Amino acid sequence: MAKKHFVPLESNPEVLTSFAANLGADVSNFQFTDVWGLDPDLLAMVPRPVLAVILLFPMEAAPSSRGAASEADDFALQSLWYTKQTIGNACGTIAVLHALLNNTEDVALAPGSFLARFREATAAKTPAERAAYLEDPPDASVDITSSHAAAAQAGSTAAPEATADIDLHFVTFVEHGGRLYELDGRREGPVDHGASSRDGLLADTAAVVRRVYLSSSDSLSFNLIALAAAA
Repeated sequence: MAKKHFVPLESNPEVLTSFAANLGADVSNFQFTDVWGLDPDLLAMVPRPVLAVILLFPMEAAPSSRGAASEADDFALQSLWYTKQTIGNACGTIAVLHALLNNTEDVALAPGSFLARFREATAAKTPAERAAYLEDPPDASVDITSSHAAAAQAGSTAAPEATADIDLHFVTFVEHGGRLYELDGRREGPVDHGASSRDGLLADTAAVVRRVYLSSSDSLSFNLIALAAAA
């Protein structure tokens, strides 16, 4: 069977917030918002608290060396919600799922919605099994395809073809158990970037982006979006 592909999502907070709502997230208190830069005064403009940060970066900036980062331990693998990515060009959707499903204490999921049913159905599955469920849902189970397709067409720029070779990738950063984790469906598991806190999530993520990503590329194709308190 040919590999499944999605039309890439636009890195646009309004698109991601609408997508989250369509999937069943309560966006009345927390929404996606732009992070305009990494300087402290620009980070201070982002409403608090920040629950997650999504980074879009050019693949040329994906470092071969992760610096001080390491693969997460067994505790993180068991307690974080993490999935692999097997659908082509679905990294935006995976990033949104990582942001929302690791913050269900703050972002309520509507009963019977895609997010509620998908979370329940995959709670005991491995990251690879979750990816397989997302790509090829069992009969009569929830399917994210139509919601993703609607979100992919909602951006301000023309959407590329689903099979287009896109040189950009989304990852998500969350704080969990006093550690900063990077969640990237291409990797074997979460990446531990060291000590962090709920209040320090945004600044700590900005430091990682500077050290790990910006140091390896002169590209301007970087974008940060935070899941943060609704303004």
